Amino acid sequence: MIIEIKVPSPGESITEVEIGSWLVQDGAVVAKDQEIAEVESDKATLTIVASEGGKIAIKAEEGEAVEVGAVVCTIDTSVEAPAAESGQSQSQSTDKEPASNMKDQGSSNENQESRIKDAESSTEHDKVKVTSVAKEMMKEHGLSVDDVINGLKRLGKKEVEAVVNAPQTAAAAIPQKEATRDEERERMSSLRRKLSARLVSVKNETAMLTTFNEIDMSYVMDMRKKYQQKFVDTHGFKVGFMSFFTKAVATAMDFHPMVNAQIDGEEIVMPKFVDVGIAVSTPKGLMVPIVRNAESKTIPAIELEIKELAEKARNKKITVEELTGGTFTITNGGVFGSLLSTPIINPPQSGILGMHNIVERPVAINGQVVIRPMMYVALSYDHRIIDGKDSVGFLVKLKELLENPERLLTGGKDAGELMLGI
Repeated sequence: MIIEIKVPSPGESITEVEIGSWLVQDGAVVAKDQEIAEVESDKATLTIVASEGGKIAIKAEEGEAVEVGAVVCTIDTSVEAPAAESGQSQSQSTDKEPASNMKDQGSSNENQESRIKDAESSTEHDKVKVTSVAKEMMKEHGLSVDDVINGLKRLGKKEVEAVVNAPQTAAAAIPQKEATRDEERERMSSLRRKLSARLVSVKNETAMLTTFNEIDMSYVMDMRKKYQQKFVDTHGFKVGFMSFFTKAVATAMDFHPMVNAQIDGEEIVMPKFVDVGIAVSTPKGLMVPIVRNAESKTIPAIELEIKELAEKARNKKITVEELTGGTFTITNGGVFGSLLSTPIINPPQSGILGMHNIVERPVAINGQVVIRPMMYVALSYDHRIIDGKDSVGFLVKLKELLENPERLLTGGKDAGELMLGI
């Protein structure tokens, strides 16, 4: 029986995809539910699986654009996969060997190799005298007779010191790369082309500005260090910085809602929810899965969702729905060592937060210079809708929340003020 494998719909707005790569060769015999191809849309890379096992016949080439629902290959289910050759008898007999025999055999082999090395060494250097001082120096610096000898008949302290203190030649210290004029070319993926077009349009169609601040991360770092093991015991995974930032961003939106707003024609749309996009670097390019309703979720729930979405994005299992929407984005260049950057807005959103590397720097606190782990943060925003007051105030509130993490439990307000009702 011949069955047709068609391109599934990645999402409602997508009508065409591109064959990214075939994971099997034409004419190969595949198993049921085996991944056979990767297809790329302008939002994500998805996989096609074989609905039945059999011999595959490919109908679309890599790089070819095909419509959703089009037939990309057929599978002849009358062809079955050949049985794998078995070496059970040999493996079983090997497995049944007593452990003591294997241990004795390994010990015998090691002893034999040692005897061979000793014989070779004695043959080559049986006429070379090595003083006791030289032996100790060679042992200390991990040298052998071969490393030191150079036509000598006697090795002493001076000879070993000469080798130990001799500077390495440039050729030995620095590996030389062979000169070449070759170059490689590869076709940009559909996702990469769409991303390129969006980034250019942002620069041309928005009034983008960036404002900066710095955050003392010692409070969050101390909290993670103090409670990390209990957190792992309770939830089964570690807590990172991104969940703190996501929760803090969602809380800060209560004080500066325009940072969460968007322009729709001649109207300003101000969502009552905060859907935070988390930028994830994947082999196929940048993806931004969405943590929805971050304002109503706890830090453990946010951490788990970020972990699951990132894994799905990197393993090409994420859906278009999980990448669609979002009212604000966070990108963390600090994981790659970035000290400072100006992130680009992800339209139609109006703001994006850039996290950066944590570096110990001297700061003045209460008239004293102390060393603290500091992080620069950057907010890029669309000045058409977000004023300077809101952009700067948003980062100040974010700083307050992360330098006083307990305020994430009180809606961003000081606990003392809540207690006194002021």
